[in-house]
Amino acid sequence: MRAAVLRGTGRVTVDQVPDPKIEEPTDAVVRVVASGICGTDLRGYLGRPGPVRGPRCGHEFIGVVANVGSSVRSIRPGELVVAPFMFSDGECHRCVHGAQSSCARGGMFGVAAGGAQAEGVRVPFADGTLVPVPFDEHDERIPAVLTLADVMATGQHAVHAGGRPTPKTMAVVGDGPVGLCAVLAASRLGIERIFLLGHHEDRLRIGQKFGATDLVSLRGAEGRAQVIEATEGAGAGLVVEAVGEQDALDTAMAICVDGGAISVVGGPHGTLDSMACSSRNITVSGGPVPVRAYLPALLGEVVTGKLDPSAVFDRTLKLADVGHGYQAMVDRHATKVLITL
Repeated sequence: MRAAVLRGTGRVTVDQVPDPKIEEPTDAVVRVVASGICGTDLRGYLGRPGPVRGPRCGHEFIGVVANVGSSVRSIRPGELVVAPFMFSDGECHRCVHGAQSSCARGGMFGVAAGGAQAEGVRVPFADGTLVPVPFDEHDERIPAVLTLADVMATGQHAVHAGGRPTPKTMAVVGDGPVGLCAVLAASRLGIERIFLLGHHEDRLRIGQKFGATDLVSLRGAEGRAQVIEATEGAGAGLVVEAVGEQDALDTAMAICVDGGAISVVGGPHGTLDSMACSSRNITVSGGPVPVRAYLPALLGEVVTGKLDPSAVFDRTLKLADVGHGYQAMVDRHATKVLITL
């Protein structure tokens, strides 16, 4: 089969690789219908630290089940399914308590299992991982469902992970797909004022469509000052950090109200000042989203038309052109690229 292969910094090719096959009785093999390119993939593409090192890449996909192992009970061949970006056994203590992204036997597609930017994927622990989708592979809602594999679930997690009362004011640092989905999740939750901090007009427009009430395009100290001034010196009750770089983490600290919360979902490559968090009574939450815990409810809302995050995909390419998709996202010519087979 064909699959995207990371050959080195700035180089993704489409090569012939062995077809996926059943290796364990709990496996399924899925024919991929659509996959996505994620910011985590871009880090590997740019040679930056992160889980994606290649050669196979891609961890967001929706597809049709081609085959299942002898122990699989909840998934059947011919069924359209969506997968979280991490597989999990669904049985261990962590999974049972809703922390599937911490499953001891789990892992990330494209890192601990085959990449999803391919014609097919072997899915370990199919029963604990895959969720059936109640329509066929030609449905117009495919892009919306694909967001649930990672970015929409992450946005939902960012808003809910703190377990605190819903704030009146929230700020999102970062206008990438995760930040935009966090805005959408906050709007659905009824948060009154939502600041979106970003620097790309097209993405800010999507954020406004998703429910952002205040757009902040100024950088650094000026952007932070704009949020503080707009909140009469208080700051935001919840800050979602959706970038992961040190400047974004510093911004999150600067604009969070004392006694508030920071939800770190940007895959942090920097640090928060733990002493400052303690002295200011700031709660820190977030982390890798247990997508499987959120998937059934989110999928139900997509199916009924109550949720449509598909606007984060603003370019669609064939698998053969996946390398162009990576570069388009690096050059900020695309917010998020959908790959079709």
